[in-house]
Amino acid sequence: MSDPWLSADDIASHLGVTKDTVYAWIADKGMPAHKVGRLWKFQVSEIDEWVRSGQAAASDEGSVPGRA
Repeated sequence: MSDPWLSADDIASHLGVTKDTVYAWIADKGMPAHKVGRLWKFQVSEIDEWVRSGQAAASDEGSVPGRA
């Protein structure tokens, strides 16, 4: 059985980030998301794999204060 489809609010809560961060990651970092009408839908298994692959951590240099 496949994962249930979750909302941006659900995924934000799952990851411990804001919904605005989720939308930014879709646009800027290729977060796996599926548009259904006007809504973005997510599957936890895809999101967890995306995070584990390191794509969520790929960021512009110097974007995190205190990190080299």
